[in-house]
Amino acid sequence: MTSDDWAGRALTAVIDRVTVTETEVGNRFPLYADPADGRWKTTGRGSWTGGFWAGLLWLRARRTGDRAHRRAAVECTARLAPWAGADTATRGLIFWYATAPAPDAAEAVALRARAARACLDSYDPGAGVVPWGAALGGPRLLARADAVPGLVPLLAGAGPEGPAVAATHLHRHLDLCLGAEGAGNGGRPRPAWRFDPATGWHPHEDPPPGWSRGEAWLLLAVADALLHPEVAGHRPERLAFAARQLLVRAEVLTGRLVPPNEASRPLGPVDTSAAAITAVALLKLSRARAPRAAACSSRAAAILRRLTEAHLTGPGPDRPAGMLLDGCYDAAKGLAVRHELIWGDFFLALGLAALDDQDDLVDITRV
Repeated sequence: MTSDDWAGRALTAVIDRVTVTETEVGNRFPLYADPADGRWKTTGRGSWTGGFWAGLLWLRARRTGDRAHRRAAVECTARLAPWAGADTATRGLIFWYATAPAPDAAEAVALRARAARACLDSYDPGAGVVPWGAALGGPRLLARADAVPGLVPLLAGAGPEGPAVAATHLHRHLDLCLGAEGAGNGGRPRPAWRFDPATGWHPHEDPPPGWSRGEAWLLLAVADALLHPEVAGHRPERLAFAARQLLVRAEVLTGRLVPPNEASRPLGPVDTSAAAITAVALLKLSRARAPRAAACSSRAAAILRRLTEAHLTGPGPDRPAGMLLDGCYDAAKGLAVRHELIWGDFFLALGLAALDDQDDLVDITRV
């Protein structure tokens, strides 16, 4: 690495952090870590975030080539199998990011196929979506911005019917979140809707418009669709228009590099995980030759550099290096509002790998 190889050095720190985390959590799944000492809050089953931990283990295994690291990734991915039949659209987040970084691993490929088929079977033609589901609590018949990323490429690989369902699921969310009735305060996308079989779709209050991670999730889903011709071919002009809308209405190219968790609270907590997701989405848009591709690529690099320079921990006696701090898990509940978040680490690593031209590590157009 050269002296100016900030992306490579940052990627090394994040991957090294994976090994520290692995020692601490064992067979459990990390959710978020305390910014003071780096200790993780964990879960036994993984929740909606488990795929990002498996994905980080795969990225580490691919970078090191160590057989023990590959075995750890295989075993972690296998522990997610019970989620394949769970009633939740977050299976897209769980299974796509747990398996896409492992295209040459038969175990991961088989689990992805099983989960994709189960998600396809969950599609509700009346609502036009794979419902949010009841597995994580709350109303089942919701359409949420975080129900789209991961699920689009997962469904795209679910047999002959998959691409059409992936496109329908995505465009229903875009029509709701970006449509005339979906404009929240300041024209920000409205990220959550509930479905009544008798009266149709209605705005849902939580999460609110201006939720930066929801906007990042939508942008990522659009980018993934553009990179899958079998999905993009269903309404290509709508996808290009949605990309332009999101870039403008969410101030992706003009706002703060690290956005506030809620646009309506500019002095409130920021969310570095939203910034990392946005950077990956922008890199994908640039690879897909989407509108303003050059600007997307430049902005992604600026975001990633800001994250590594201002929010990534260095060596020290009190906490590990390689922690991406200032992620906001749930501001409304005051839960982990300035913490290291496992999905923030994953998307930072993914973005840095792409920016550092680590094509032997990961092809960002396929993850």
